[in-house]
Amino acid sequence: MSRRMKVGVIGCGNISGAYFKAIRTFGNIQITACADLNMDAAKAKASEFDVKPLSVDQMLSDNSIDIILNLTTPQAHAEINLRALDAGKHVHCEKPFATELKAGKKVLETAKGKKLYTGCAPDTFLGGGNQTCRKLIDDNWVGRPVAGTAFMLCPGHESWHPNPGFYYLEGGGPLFDMGPYYITALVNMLGPVKRVCASAGRAHDSRIATAEATRGTVLPVEVSTHLAGILDFHCGAIVTVVMSFDVQKHTHSNIEIYGTSGSLVVPDPNSFSGPVMVSTNRRDWTESSLSHIYTDNMRGIGVSDMADAIMRRRPNRCSGELAYHVLEVMHAFGKSSQSNRHVLIESTCTRPEALPVGLSEGKIA
Repeated sequence: MSRRMKVGVIGCGNISGAYFKAIRTFGNIQITACADLNMDAAKAKASEFDVKPLSVDQMLSDNSIDIILNLTTPQAHAEINLRALDAGKHVHCEKPFATELKAGKKVLETAKGKKLYTGCAPDTFLGGGNQTCRKLIDDNWVGRPVAGTAFMLCPGHESWHPNPGFYYLEGGGPLFDMGPYYITALVNMLGPVKRVCASAGRAHDSRIATAEATRGTVLPVEVSTHLAGILDFHCGAIVTVVMSFDVQKHTHSNIEIYGTSGSLVVPDPNSFSGPVMVSTNRRDWTESSLSHIYTDNMRGIGVSDMADAIMRRRPNRCSGELAYHVLEVMHAFGKSSQSNRHVLIESTCTRPEALPVGLSEGKIA
């Protein structure tokens, strides 16, 4: 039996609890310590989940820790990733991979030079819902994918998030916050993106927080909060993508894929479950049974996959290369809007290997 790889968490904020809980499911990884710039936050999380509270420096110098799980805010992702790699540790971070392409590329080059693994959220595409969609496409249920739509439309996060300010600063906005879920899901189903054409804007230069913890706080808006684009994939599919914090209500599906002989309604890519709806040869929509497990909130499955990949010396599914490709696609939205032209995507990535059917709970292979 292979050993359990030790994971150290840096960043004990709002999302960390989901990772702590889900990672307990997997037999090949174990969170043993956590750190945060706010030591009180680290101590509270450590007490809740029975792990060691450490400073960031202590975490990086702890030789027992194999993988750093970087759950800091987006602006710190590349810095912590690089520090983890320099400390000789593999690193998996929350999305996005970095805020700037130059920083993301440096992370990839550093990892390659040190022969270490990098990975990045989202890992939701490994859930039962999205893996079922992948299987339906691979099994030719809808024919050759030719088109699609992806919509993430909401009024923003200031009504519920306890600290929403960073969503409206560089590295935030609907595209960098939610785009990774949608674009990663599309790349998982269709492969890498060839070029992007887009327009971007924003409805407000500032917003007012209405959540109880920060009610009345003025939030400066530095980023585009409504972006609409067309993604041309190397496979030939053309997908319309709209990401917005400026829409009060809508009736669009999250993602739909249109093939030569059928259509597919893909569940929320920010979740792990269904429903998955399919129509073949213009028949009515029917709900497909899910072909894969992991339908609960399993954030951390990507870390388990990384550990398995390290042990088996194979590529990890939530790879840094995939995350960097998604990052470049997101940056292309702004470049296209500003330059009034299509933007060619320079990077590429391998379409992640589908998860096997029939996995046992807690297993990744």
